[in-house]
Amino acid sequence: MTDVAATPAVDAALRYFDAIGRQDLDEAVACWKEGGIDHLAPVGELRAPEGIRQYFGALFAAFPDFTYEVRDVIADGEKVVVGWRIRGTFTGASYDGVRATGGGAVIEGLDYVRVEDGLIVRNDSYWDDSAVARQLGLLPAKGSRQERALKGLLNLKTRLTRRRR
Repeated sequence: MTDVAATPAVDAALRYFDAIGRQDLDEAVACWKEGGIDHLAPVGELRAPEGIRQYFGALFAAFPDFTYEVRDVIADGEKVVVGWRIRGTFTGASYDGVRATGGGAVIEGLDYVRVEDGLIVRNDSYWDDSAVARQLGLLPAKGSRQERALKGLLNLKTRLTRRRR
């Protein structure tokens, strides 16, 4: 991890990500201002504290070996950007209507955290959701025969839809 000067904003962000890495939901939600928004680009918006507790509770139940690594931190005042990597194996509970596939995933992403008075008020999180789906077996491998077939079906649907207009 890149060295970054300790500030209240950096401390709040790192405390939050450390709690997520330890799967400590009580500590994680304690890092948030009531009503704060966690915008997970592929998922949608969560409202603190209960939205965060529910989302990560389901994630930890689905990926019991979930680990979280902070790779880089950049800060400017009350704004903190955190580059991260998570790993986990989908061997636990169903997640978002999908039964555990047994597949593993390594995901890298960025969070843009805004802090006020030592508490997170907004977090915008970005990662490649389709890469996760491929790793878990929910989408075909890139360049595979199955992917070409899926694209062919999508292109057929597009052509048929355009003809109806």
